[in-house]
Amino acid sequence: MRPQKGGEGGRRRRRSSSSPPRAVGRGPPGSELSGSVSLLDRDFVTEEEVTGTPSPDFGGSNPRSFPYSVKQQCWEKAEKIKGRDPDRWRRDALGNVLFRKLVGCPGCLCHDYDHIVPYSKGGKSTLENCQVLQATVNRSKGNRTEISKADLIEKSAYCRVSGRDMDLLELSAYGNVRHGQDSGGCRIQ
Repeated sequence: MRPQKGGEGGRRRRRSSSSPPRAVGRGPPGSELSGSVSLLDRDFVTEEEVTGTPSPDFGGSNPRSFPYSVKQQCWEKAEKIKGRDPDRWRRDALGNVLFRKLVGCPGCLCHDYDHIVPYSKGGKSTLENCQVLQATVNRSKGNRTEISKADLIEKSAYCRVSGRDMDLLELSAYGNVRHGQDSGGCRIQ
């Protein structure tokens, strides 16, 4: 048997982990939470409790970012791409092809949820004021309202994407390839 380092008798030293330390005795006054506490030990934690500001989903008056439900509906109202799964592929208002998994990045298939009337100019985070837009175009648009569609198209990060490219992206992101109902070809019945 090897002698142990550190001279701590029979105790082993624990390696440091990448997880945060546990909160000890951090429950609200009068609660039964003491000792080791995790979020699972509490019934429900709201963003308001953590940050002190109301969460958009819990009655915030006008959040800067779109709530999840609005983003879902905004994606649904964007133009579908024939032969592709509409849950994964859409076109923005300028005709750019967008992939659902790529949000906020600068690539040509990436998208943002854009305020048509900019938030800084009084635009609300509602479905009526939301559009899916290629991320590079959205960043170029900024908070301007007097910008023509032609100018925005000029700012587009153009890329030609073949069906094979789309298949490979879907395969790497989702583990499978799904085509839309209108994909053509033969159907065995």
